[in-house]
Amino acid sequence: MHEGTGHAETGGKRLSLERIEEAARCIDPVFLGSPQYEAEVLGEELGLRLVCKVETGNPIRSFKGRGTNYLLHRLGGESGRLVCASAGNFGQGLAYAARKRNVPLTVFAAQSANPAKVGRMRQFGAEVRLEGEDFDEAKAAARAMAQAEGWRFVEDGREVEIAEGAGTIALELCRWPERFEALLVPLGNGALLAGVGTWIKAHAPSTQVIGVCAEGAPAMALSLREGARKVTQEADTIADGIAVRVPVEEALSDLSGVVDSILLVDDATIVDAMRLLFWKVGLVVEPAGAAGLAALLANREVFTGALVATPLCGGNLTDQQLRRLLLEDAPGGEEKPPDG
Repeated sequence: MHEGTGHAETGGKRLSLERIEEAARCIDPVFLGSPQYEAEVLGEELGLRLVCKVETGNPIRSFKGRGTNYLLHRLGGESGRLVCASAGNFGQGLAYAARKRNVPLTVFAAQSANPAKVGRMRQFGAEVRLEGEDFDEAKAAARAMAQAEGWRFVEDGREVEIAEGAGTIALELCRWPERFEALLVPLGNGALLAGVGTWIKAHAPSTQVIGVCAEGAPAMALSLREGARKVTQEADTIADGIAVRVPVEEALSDLSGVVDSILLVDDATIVDAMRLLFWKVGLVVEPAGAAGLAALLANREVFTGALVATPLCGGNLTDQQLRRLLLEDAPGGEEKPPDG
């Protein structure tokens, strides 16, 4: 079921189409030009036509390198030490960009953070500190450290350049020869949806831009629907990349006027989507990255016959998650691969 965003058509004006175009020229090429193709086997299963934008085949296995690269390009190497909070993918993107420019970085993550993501942040040269019960508590610790030490605090959702870098995904999708009827985008802190929505509404205004939140982490959906920031007590979902309970005000403003509706999906449907992508298409996608497909699974009757697209925006799973979420009880009656 679609939920209106509750915002006016004019929207916020922080994002610049010209800077999205600039980002497409200056972001590290390893993050640009990601595959986008019609996944016919999934479309047949859902009764629609589905174009997948695969953002997992780069050094950090997610789209986050686009925005973080563009941010550091705009900073021009004069930031000093950076500090941020991350569930894992944003921290990897910032660490990758910072290492390339010899910029020191400290990342705060929750004590429960995905250990595979934590390990890769450290491999890319970041100092990682585990504090707090969830992402938002880690963010509070990061902000306090930045203030105490005089470091530059980088917040996903607040830095406009991060959203503009993410907007290059939509710039590439608009090269598709047909017009999409809908674009379904995972919604966490909001930078991805803001960047994509800004570009789409300027260049393909008839395309419906739909954000997808986890049912167990509805803070962004509630905030957009009611037109004011709504903080939840918890974010209870396997989709750690979109597990937000304290929305960023600037992100809510950036989403104004560029999002047509919001869908909520439960964890079971997210797992179904992950398994379809693995067994039918051969792609390993983490829970947050599969949220768009999950929304199509849960609402297939709404999109019957339509040409739709979704970014598969992250593929960082632990070995345990791989076994538990992808290799147990494969969909469609298919046999699991033999051991060894």
